Amino acid sequence: MSITIKDVAKRCGMSISTVSKVFNGYPDISEETRQQVMRLARDMGYQPNALARALKTNRSYNLGVLFVDDNTSGLMHPFFAAMLNAFKSEAEAKGYDITFINHKIGASDMTFLEHCRYRNVDGVCLACVDFYSAEVAELVNSDIPTATVDHVFNNRPCVASDNVSGIRMLVNYAASLGHRRIAYIHGQRNSSVTETRITGFYREMQAHGLAVPEGYVVEGRYDDIMCTKRLMLALLERVDPPTCILLPDDASFFGAMEAANEKGLRLGQDISVAGYDGIRLTQSLHPKLTTVFQDSESMGRQAAQRLIDRVEHPNTAPNGLVMVPVRLIEGETMAKLA
Repeated sequence: MSITIKDVAKRCGMSISTVSKVFNGYPDISEETRQQVMRLARDMGYQPNALARALKTNRSYNLGVLFVDDNTSGLMHPFFAAMLNAFKSEAEAKGYDITFINHKIGASDMTFLEHCRYRNVDGVCLACVDFYSAEVAELVNSDIPTATVDHVFNNRPCVASDNVSGIRMLVNYAASLGHRRIAYIHGQRNSSVTETRITGFYREMQAHGLAVPEGYVVEGRYDDIMCTKRLMLALLERVDPPTCILLPDDASFFGAMEAANEKGLRLGQDISVAGYDGIRLTQSLHPKLTTVFQDSESMGRQAAQRLIDRVEHPNTAPNGLVMVPVRLIEGETMAKLA
């Protein structure tokens, strides 16, 4: 015989309406009461009926995640894997399931918005996508609640890493070590993250009175080892080669290592490089990579919180930007110049 909400209420010594409010996430229930009900419900083996809950609340308790990765690294990318895992854990703790949004259901093509409606999601987190596409704009401007990561839309919640401070830290650190010829290999220019970092680079170089020669700022690709290697070799073969090269991300460090080896240069001694992300792997290598740490787990948790708040309290949930701080990791790949 299945356990009902009435059985749980009787065991807790509470009204059915109070227990129902706990299961449906109402805010007027104390944390102590919520914990007590959830603990006893688990002990009794109570399983809520998802269909009944959906009919009662007019919600599916299903959140969409829009993650389109042009580099095909997908969920294996350490930064996005950590962020999406944190998003998933936070959503599940609040009683929500996750569906990845894409263009296909079997052999049928559909837009992102059509897929969201097909899956009847309560809201969508846009974590990695071409934010400038018309299709994304259609989704964001629809009646489906959205939250974004690292891209701001008007009147929509967004969680972003502090890319302005991050690139400033790298340029300041390089300048403090005596570097004057600093180049920058950046990622694709189809995101506000890239544009913010490029602008920040030029501003910080100007603030230090440092020139940026033509060809010192070049477009690469995130998480593309061979592209970074090719571009770094080209920079090193210039008549005025840089002494320091900022990379698109930490994954690109492996391309930088190959380029340095090919030229017979020692990283952190003959040529300086710095990454961006702060993934664990590059901190276990020798030399350890100088980089900017992004708190991907905090970004994922807060994106889930903001999206769920938007779903459950559409009239009062805050919009706007939540900025997640970054920090500089002083590794071993930046040399001090005499």
